[in-house]
This record gives sequence, structure tokens and C-alpha cells, in this order.
Amino acid sequence: MSWFKREDNKIVNTEERTVRTEGLWTKCPSCGKAIFNADLEANQQVCPACGHHFKMGARERLALLLEPGYQLVDLELKSTDPLNFTDLKPYKKRLVDAQKKTGLNDAIVNALGNIGKHEVVISAMEYAFIGGSMGAVVGETIARAVDRSLETRRPLIIISASGGARMMEGIASLMQLAKISAGLARLDDAKVPYISVMTDPTTGGVTASFAMLGDLNIAEPGALIGFAGPRVIEQTIRQKLPEGFQRSEFLLQHGFLDAVVPRKEMKEYLERTLTWMVG
Repeated sequence: MSWFKREDNKIVNTEERTVRTEGLWTKCPSCGKAIFNADLEANQQVCPACGHHFKMGARERLALLLEPGYQLVDLELKSTDPLNFTDLKPYKKRLVDAQKKTGLNDAIVNALGNIGKHEVVISAMEYAFIGGSMGAVVGETIARAVDRSLETRRPLIIISASGGARMMEGIASLMQLAKISAGLARLDDAKVPYISVMTDPTTGGVTASFAMLGDLNIAEPGALIGFAGPRVIEQTIRQKLPEGFQRSEFLLQHGFLDAVVPRKEMKEYLERTLTWMVG
């Protein structure tokens, strides 16, 4: 069939030809550069122009850090709805939607594996699951990771990516702060290393508990880390906050972090760290 025909002495296109580009490119929120998604994925979700670190899923992080053959554990736990909570939509519906979106039962993945020669227990939070919020299942899953680390004396690594405690579970969520912190205290008494890796964002009750309790606290570049958000603080104290406030570089400068490590260097950094921690 011809693409064109003459109609009233005008040539018109009879077949609309389009090139699909939706979903092929991502615009960097930092420098504005359009990045081909395949290039972004090959660069570990880091902008090749300015180094902006995009969010990354829990399973992708584990695949980057651990040697092949690692084991995922504790995936069977599922959240309930103890308060029968509803805001814009029922909490049960939010859980179902998040499970379909991520393929996970909740906002956390535990794994047993190796970083280099070092056996580790690792928990990675999934921000795409209701903002990585910490409910009873996230708390229990991390507590199990702490227990495994204590039993096996494998170093523990927790990768945080969270908006904080999950409000839909109320006090059941807040109880996880004390539960995990108590477990980490036992780990400290046993002299088993714990490394906290903070990514963008790490806020609320997660920061107020296990994220800041590492023997070594490190973060990715540009990560937002804090308890209350910058806008809340500005509205409360009625003052303008300094440039870069609550970003990982600002926290490193002011002594709240031990290091800021680019994503592509993270595995090597953790391997070196584990070598001097456990030999």
C-alpha cells in the first residue's frame, strides 16, 4: 500500500509512521542529560555525565555486591493489616499493588553469600515497595539477618533505602526500631562486624535506629540521610538550611558518616573493609 495519496490536489499521509522512544531514555534529574536506558543500566544506574546515583532495586544491589551463587532467604514473610488501615486506599490494596510491582512480599531481601572471599549476611531494602517503609515484616526480616550473623559469626551488611517507619502499621512498626537495635547490641557484644550502607533516601525511623548504628557507616554520593526532611526542619526552625544539608557529603564533612563511596567502587571498598575487620 502506498504511504501517500492525492486528495483535493494535496498530498496526505495515509499511514502514520512513528518511532517508539517511550521507555528508552531517562532524563538525569541532576544535569538534565537524556541517557539511553541500556547505557544507564550498564553504568550501574549512575549518570555517566554527572555521576548522579539513581535508585536501584534490592535484588540488583545484591547481584552487584555478591559473588555468583548467593542464596536469598526469608522471602516468605508477608505483612498483615493489624489496624485495618485506610487512607486514600486500603492498606491491603497497597500491599497487593506493591507485591505485583516489585515481585517481593515486602520491602526487604535477605541473602547469604560472599563478597570476595568473605562470607556475609546481607539485607537490602527495596524502595519501590511502599517507599521502603519499615513495617513488622521488614523488622522481623532484618532481625533474622542479625540472628544469622550472630549464629554464624558472618559480618552483617544492611543496605538502607527507606522513607522510615510504615505508618499503616502504627506502633507495630515503631517497635521494630527497638527490636533491631537490641539485636545489633548483641551483635556488638559478640564482636561481629556490622556495616551500614545508606542510599537515597535513608530517613525517619530507619535512620533513627539501625542505619546509624554500624561499626562503619557509609553512604552513596548524594544520598538524602536524616530523620525529619529538610522542608519539615525549615518550617519548624523558620530558617534556611545550608546548601546540601542532609546529603551524604554534608554528613561526612560534619562527622556523621565514615565514608562516601561511589556505587561502582562499593564492592571493592566492602571487600577491603572486611579484610581489615575480620582478616
